[in-house]
Amino acid sequence: MPSYRVTLTIGALRPGVAPDAVLPAAAAAAAELTTVEASDVTVASGMARMIVRFTADDAELAVQIGRHVAQMTDAVAEPLAWRVTERVRSRWLPVRLA
Repeated sequence: MPSYRVTLTIGALRPGVAPDAVLPAAAAAAAELTTVEASDVTVASGMARMIVRFTADDAELAVQIGRHVAQMTDAVAEPLAWRVTERVRSRWLPVRLA
């Protein structure tokens, strides 16, 4: 089954939310719909970025899962941007729907 990942750039936390609660919330949102392979948080250009890697049957479903993760993450932190990429050989390529 193909491997995908959703990358979210995170802004402000919602009131009362601890920083260490955001990544588990995003991974749990993906796990509601699919198998989560990994999750991680990085800082790039001074912004927090969360990555949740998961499996999906096709690109359309992967985008739906990515959207769900962004929507559920919004309950704990502001997602400023998100995108879904697909693992193709050794590279992560942007998912483009026709």
